[in-house]
Amino acid sequence: MGEEVKSLVVEEEMGVVESKEWYLVSYAPHGVPTTDHLKLRKVRLSIAPESIPDAHVAIEMLLFSVDPYLRGRFTGTLDGLYFPQFELNQVITIFGIGRVKRSNDSKYEEGDIVLSASFPVAEYCVMPSSEIDAKIDAASGISLPDYLSTLGVPGFAAWLGIEVVADPKPGSNVFISAASGGVGMIAGQLAKIRGCRVIGSTGSDEKVRLIKEEFGYDDGFNYKKEEDLDAVLSKFFPNGIDVYLDNVGGKMLESVLNHVNKFARIPLCGMISQYNQVWTEREGVRNLLNLVGKEVRMEGFLLKTHFNRFGDFAKEIEGHIKEGRLKPKTKINFGIESFLDSLNSLFSSSNIGKVVIQVNKA
Repeated sequence: MGEEVKSLVVEEEMGVVESKEWYLVSYAPHGVPTTDHLKLRKVRLSIAPESIPDAHVAIEMLLFSVDPYLRGRFTGTLDGLYFPQFELNQVITIFGIGRVKRSNDSKYEEGDIVLSASFPVAEYCVMPSSEIDAKIDAASGISLPDYLSTLGVPGFAAWLGIEVVADPKPGSNVFISAASGGVGMIAGQLAKIRGCRVIGSTGSDEKVRLIKEEFGYDDGFNYKKEEDLDAVLSKFFPNGIDVYLDNVGGKMLESVLNHVNKFARIPLCGMISQYNQVWTEREGVRNLLNLVGKEVRMEGFLLKTHFNRFGDFAKEIEGHIKEGRLKPKTKINFGIESFLDSLNSLFSSSNIGKVVIQVNKA
């Protein structure tokens, strides 16, 4: 055993751990964040019982949820999603799962598996117990990654978009962009459960195969191979579109507006094609007048506004998971070092399903 390893073992026995953490050094208004914007550092953290303040817990991180909305917190501006910006030189925070190592709160014991929307992107932390959102029941029969996928940010977004905002009737024609992504894969399955005809767009032929064979979509197309989006939408929706769950914005949204039916609904979940640009560089939509003539309801939504519905969502989705009606697909990257690459992979054409980082073994 090397001297450095021996030193760390002794320190952990004394209640001190070495923890790597990602922090923000500069904002990234254009393009994807790089190591010019986000850096990894090592710190030593005391988790000895006597060092834990009242109503605090020491957490060993297990899994992090990597989601596109995070991009909007690195820009240094408040346009678009209007999410609070991460502070410079501070550790960034994220939705994740951790294990209680020490507790100074009677509600939590060592070994409890907990969920929080505000974990630091670090290997260990000491945090107020009030920032824990829930305990996870190890006997639930649901895997930990599922709590960050179907029961996490993308699942809740998909459920709100389909069940709450769109509320489609059986037989409705539903179109979902970014259909193989974390939100799209769940949204399509929820629409199928409601008896809809569901078509998805993706960025590769392999993803088209995936949404049909694994997620139950009726059909789909690779938008990168289509020179005329109006023509392809006419092909797949000869009777028009009743619901469009928009995850991409831009040219796809504009094309959809030429094919919507009377009283169609368009839940705006995200516009990932626009996230890496300032607003003056983004693509405009020129046919918004169609919303008036077709009396279309287009509505943006944020998860925090609807958090009072999270219990309804979790109960319904747990039932679907246990009965095999929902089939998530999760890519697990290993090690906290993979955070930056994992984040930027969301904006590449190769991304499929939900991206999760495993920091420590569960």
